[in-house]
Amino acid sequence: MTADAFQLYGTHAVETPPVRLTSGKLTADLADGNLRTIRYRGIEVLRAISYLVRDRDWGTYSPEIADLRIEQGDDRFDIAYRARCEGPDGTKLVIDVHIRGYPDRLDFEAEATSDTGFETNRCGFCILHPIVGVAGSSATVEHVDGRIVQTRFPDVIEPWQPFKDMRAISHEVMPDVTAECRMEGDTFEMEDQRNWSDASYKTYVRPLALPWPYKIPANQPVRQKTSLTIRDTSRSAALSAATSSGVIRLELGTQTGSMPDIGVVVTPEEADATLSARSLLSEIAPRELLFHFDPNAGHGAEALQKFAAITAAHRGRTTLEIALACKVSPASETAEIARQMQRADFRPGSILISPSVDRQSTPPGSKWPDCPPLEEIYAAARAAFPGIRIGGGMLSYFTELNRKRVPAGEIDFVSHCTNPIVHAADDLSVMQTLEALPFITRSVRAIYGDKPYRIGPSTIPMRQNPYGSRTMDNPAGGRIPMANHDPRHNGRFAEAFALGYAIRVLDAGLECLTLSALTGPFGLIAGPDEPTERGGRRPLFNTVQTLSALAGASWQECVSSPSQVLSFVARDAGGARIYVVNLTGEERRVGGDALAKEVRLAPFATAVLPLAD
Repeated sequence: MTADAFQLYGTHAVETPPVRLTSGKLTADLADGNLRTIRYRGIEVLRAISYLVRDRDWGTYSPEIADLRIEQGDDRFDIAYRARCEGPDGTKLVIDVHIRGYPDRLDFEAEATSDTGFETNRCGFCILHPIVGVAGSSATVEHVDGRIVQTRFPDVIEPWQPFKDMRAISHEVMPDVTAECRMEGDTFEMEDQRNWSDASYKTYVRPLALPWPYKIPANQPVRQKTSLTIRDTSRSAALSAATSSGVIRLELGTQTGSMPDIGVVVTPEEADATLSARSLLSEIAPRELLFHFDPNAGHGAEALQKFAAITAAHRGRTTLEIALACKVSPASETAEIARQMQRADFRPGSILISPSVDRQSTPPGSKWPDCPPLEEIYAAARAAFPGIRIGGGMLSYFTELNRKRVPAGEIDFVSHCTNPIVHAADDLSVMQTLEALPFITRSVRAIYGDKPYRIGPSTIPMRQNPYGSRTMDNPAGGRIPMANHDPRHNGRFAEAFALGYAIRVLDAGLECLTLSALTGPFGLIAGPDEPTERGGRRPLFNTVQTLSALAGASWQECVSSPSQVLSFVARDAGGARIYVVNLTGEERRVGGDALAKEVRLAPFATAVLPLAD
């Protein structure tokens, strides 16, 4: 690697490269005891088969792996190891694993035991199907009662489980090649993980209708097995060109549109730091400032006064994001906020309002929490804030918006966030979430039509956890799911991720996209007690500044193959340029008809290049 690891990832810790397993035309990567990127003839069949243990907040344990044995031959591989998890109360869980690979079959077996009993929200297999080339395609599902159903993978994102009571699922990998995934040892069901911006459909053990957390009884083994079987009736033995590591070609596409406004979020906790850094805010020149206001967190008149001071130094538009407490009536609560705003001389251009309780997820089978009707909340907001645009949606993620759809006729715009580390936080999984974004925006458009649409704040670190009692502290700066700090936010990884994010949502016709704060753990500049110099610009600064300058410019799609590199063409008064980003930690060569010449992109590099004549 030519670049320093800290420059790329914001940490000197580098992920251990996976072990490539090969059995004839079947390949898989072994990483942290689980299988990733399972391919047949170079085509991804499954994104992963993992054995996962979750805590009561849906955090994922990182088990200690011992006695690892790896044997490989030309037409087989054989893996065995023992994994150990320790709960917060000192209880222990031991998992014995055995993985076998053959040219047309893969078996993953696991037996979990505890001599103390072990509390968990989920313990068992998760099988991930990819979404690109699979969404909307045919599938055959075998249920636990023996019924076989011909169906399809969801195209528009399904809010609830598309398939339940599963024993096996089959799909076509390519013409004349099918793959069957069979699960034994429990009842499985599938959820559409695109809800959370994961680039996969997840088949998992233990139905969500059952209570959690639950306890694995002491000294009672839990045995499960997942088998992948390939049926190949074709005559071709060649590997797909998708495995090629040559030049990535960029070709101009037909889609066009206008670049969205870029926003920056400001919380009361970061208001003073934002005001102190207002010269940098002016340098970025975002079109929108999104002020967060949560009375349940103690936000009140003082916060609004600080927002007013920041607004005075800002030339663009402003939105106040209100997490309404709903402890009394919406009318009285919004009226009180309006009085505080008037005293602070703070008048934003828009109000985004949502019940505070709706930031928490309501999973399948759970009771919806008490909440006033959304129509009542929006009516109260219009009465309290006359002449101001009123937006609705979710202050959390698309998942919650998809499951509790707000009445479109009552609002002037719809909004939600995303987060890439809900389920997994390794580098590959985080970057792969970008694949899911076009499915999310297309699903929102299917629900809300041409309603003005905003996304954000959407950052790598998680600002709130709808799925547990808290976000996860990360003092060691690791790559962990649901963390409120993530080291990659400090490196070029975040710069590349943000530009890739913006490219993936271009065709959604967004009114505004918010990808960061100015200061703090979600910010563009470093704070105290951080490895970057205090006040120093994180690489992400460059992407947000670039996108802010392009707001309102026209764009044209640029198609890349493979999609390890993303790009688009922007045209404004300064002319036409092609913006390119390498989403990988390796150097990539880029060429094609859109470029004047072939170029090399460093890991996670962004570049502005001239178009071909």
